[in-house]
Amino acid sequence: MAHAHTNSNDLPHVTVRGYLIGFVLAVVLTVASFWAATSGAFRGESAIVALAVLAAVQVIVHVVFFLHVNASKGQRWHAMSFAYTILMSLILIVGTVWVMHNVHMLMMAR
Repeated sequence: MAHAHTNSNDLPHVTVRGYLIGFVLAVVLTVASFWAATSGAFRGESAIVALAVLAAVQVIVHVVFFLHVNASKGQRWHAMSFAYTILMSLILIVGTVWVMHNVHMLMMAR
């Protein structure tokens, strides 16, 4: 009977400790986001930047600790598809904000 040999380094190492660390980090980042939005510590654009940074860090925490996407050879396609999704999302978001800004500027010119 032939046995298939797999490289254990390509498989994600799933532990309860890893899930707990990810959960604690996600809760801390969520609480920090609510605090940043409700405390008044950040005003205007700095609040948006702070929330965007906290959201980006939380996405990374979820991808690493819960989806187990890492830089190993077996996960390379998952990482590439995730990077493509992020790129397309950024193009969509930035393009939408750009168009809305231009429309606003043109409407104010009248």
